[in-house]
Amino acid sequence: MQRDAGRTRQRILEAATEEFAALGIAGARVNRIAEVAGCNKAMLYAYYGNKDQLFDAVFTAYIDAYLDEVGFDADDLPSYAGRVFDYFEEQPGHLRLATWYRLERPQGARLDAVLAVNADRLAELERAQADGVIPADFSPVELLSLIQSIATSWSTMNPEYGSAVPADRAHRRRTVVDAVERLLSS
Repeated sequence: MQRDAGRTRQRILEAATEEFAALGIAGARVNRIAEVAGCNKAMLYAYYGNKDQLFDAVFTAYIDAYLDEVGFDADDLPSYAGRVFDYFEEQPGHLRLATWYRLERPQGARLDAVLAVNADRLAELERAQADGVIPADFSPVELLSLIQSIATSWSTMNPEYGSAVPADRAHRRRTVVDAVERLLSS
């Protein structure tokens, strides 16, 4: 039987994404990832180095998938917020992955993929503010932070809100888009 290195790497990434999303970096186990991927630990280490490097590969792949689906348009931030909301509604594991990244890597080495996407979005916001397309009431980083918080607000609420959270996804999405529109009109 001939090995397919690309397919094996992909199976490892998929298994690692699930493991890291569920348990974080500290809780993830290379043994489980290798078992789910159908390979041995030695192969996993040969392809990705160590567990931290594997997480970096998983998170970089997540960033690429996120950007492909959500994109960014500083000239239409309410629509962007709606797409962020949609993405995390459909990919709750990716929201958990991003949360683990923030929790377990607050002072760690920065990932090039994250640095690049942040620099691009902040530059786009700065351009849109300079062009008068969006207000300059907030700095680009403040504005991006507020928009991302609004877009993920429903997904990050405490479970104790329970039935108070609107069950209608379209209503929750409209709330996100409306809130960003109001933020920009102040």
